[in-house]
Amino acid sequence: MPEPSTVPFDLRHLDAGFYADPYPVYRALREHEPVKRLPDGGVLLTRWADCVQVYKNAALFASDKTREFRPKYGDSLLYEHHTTSLVFNDPPRHTRVRRLIAGALTPKAIAAMEPALAALVDRLIVAMGEKHATAAGRPVDLIADFASAIPIEVIGNLLGVPQADRGPLRGWSLAILGALEPVVTPAAFEWGNRSLREFIAYLEGLIADRRAHPGDYDRDVLTRLIEGEREGEFAGEMLSAPELLHNCIFLLNAGHETTTNLIGNALVALAQHPGERRRLIDEPGLLRTAVEEVLRYESSNQLGNRITTAAAEVGGVALAPGTSITLCIGAANRDPEQFADPERFDIARSPNRHLAFGSGIHQCAGMGLARLEGAIAVGRFLTRFPRYRLSGAPERGARARFRGFTAAPCILEP
Repeated sequence: MPEPSTVPFDLRHLDAGFYADPYPVYRALREHEPVKRLPDGGVLLTRWADCVQVYKNAALFASDKTREFRPKYGDSLLYEHHTTSLVFNDPPRHTRVRRLIAGALTPKAIAAMEPALAALVDRLIVAMGEKHATAAGRPVDLIADFASAIPIEVIGNLLGVPQADRGPLRGWSLAILGALEPVVTPAAFEWGNRSLREFIAYLEGLIADRRAHPGDYDRDVLTRLIEGEREGEFAGEMLSAPELLHNCIFLLNAGHETTTNLIGNALVALAQHPGERRRLIDEPGLLRTAVEEVLRYESSNQLGNRITTAAAEVGGVALAPGTSITLCIGAANRDPEQFADPERFDIARSPNRHLAFGSGIHQCAGMGLARLEGAIAVGRFLTRFPRYRLSGAPERGARARFRGFTAAPCILEP
């Protein structure tokens, strides 16, 4: 086994084997170099407790990326976007934006979305069945035909994007999020900036129309973001024009790829673990714990980032001010110090304190909605196609930060 300080790892130079299965590398790092010094001067954390320590102290471990992203993006729209959106900001800006978004994603508001979400999932399931039947048994794609279509429609509804305008949303989101990978190619950089220009141009028209025709303040997120706080100590507080635009984009991106990955990862994992799939079919009451286990076992978002604002210590390692920290969520969620038999996929696992949604003040504001989407999609799909099977190896994109599939060919058997 490797000795301390001998586990080779560089986020900027990853091979195809890592993208296919990063967990052996994560395990070696967690066991031998849990606070891994990276060639660029930053550190990678792979233990659950260390990640939680960083998540819980937002003052010492900041999310602000204005300094970190400048060398990566220069003076570009990507820099403006990724330093303005909610996830990469600290209080007070973070507090103001999160309050507006969270106000439209209360448990009551999310529960009210369930009937429309169930109807959407049922329509997609019917369409998949018809496509499979007319294609003489040729496979459908669990990602393109199902998983990716659900969050696009949900976020489109939240923002009130007309149905006819939703075609470009997935491509824009993939391009903008793709630029967050540890290495950004010139082509990916250009695609991300072009997508932002197109998205912003579209949003400016949508926002102008919503100002003229406001929606329901309690349910329509865009109306809420436009009008700002209506009551309480923050009444009258509003977002600036750039904050409004970039946080609308953030809402789509945050709710799109991660939820697509959750649904796709769930259906692939259940196909690859037929015993657990049979168990879930026989015990549908396990659906919600099954969703939590997918979030742990194959975390949709594998990496998070912070920077030290002062001298700090994590895992017994001293960190200087300004040290970049990468929190390896995928590794933390398989830490045996927190999870018994962590490499086993167990749909009834409890407790399950995974970090798929982060922790602390930056914990995902939309996690309740993501959980609902995952449960409805997986539950209704299994009810209709309990014997579905993969007809080939699912395809993964070469992404370290977001773990999911670009395609998953499937034969549907009712």
